[in-house]
Amino acid sequence: MTSGPRVKALYVTIISSNRETVDGLQGYLERAGIASHATRALGDESMIPPASTAVVLFPDDFGDTDVVRRISTLRSKRPGLLLVLVTSDRQRLSPALEADPKSPLPIVFPKPAFGWDILDAVRGRGAFARTK
Repeated sequence: MTSGPRVKALYVTIISSNRETVDGLQGYLERAGIASHATRALGDESMIPPASTAVVLFPDDFGDTDVVRRISTLRSKRPGLLLVLVTSDRQRLSPALEADPKSPLPIVFPKPAFGWDILDAVRGRGAFARTK
C-alpha cells in the first residue's frame, strides 16, 4: 500500500499582550482542531517552538522598532514559518514587509480580523507544509 506525502500537523504560536485576544483566538483554533500556544514575549525566540507552522502576531501591542526587528528576524531565520499579522497600521511595518526571495511575505490582516480569516490563512498555507 502506497501513501502520498504526509501533511505536517498545524501548530500556531500567538503573540499578543492582550489576554482577551489570545483566549479568543486560541479557543477558536482549538474548536477548529488546530493546536496552539501563546506568548507575550515578542523578542524571545525560544517561545516559538520548532513545531510551529505559523505565528499570528498582533504587532500593535508592541513598539515599532521591536516589531519590525522581530518580523525581519523570523523571516530570515525561519523562512518556512507562516507569519500572519493583524494590525491597524500596516505602514509602520513596511520595513519588515519588503520582498525577499528567501522568505514569503507575511499575510497582513487589518484590525479587527476575524478568527475564520486567520484560520483560512493558516490552513491554506499549511496545505503546502509536507513532510517526507
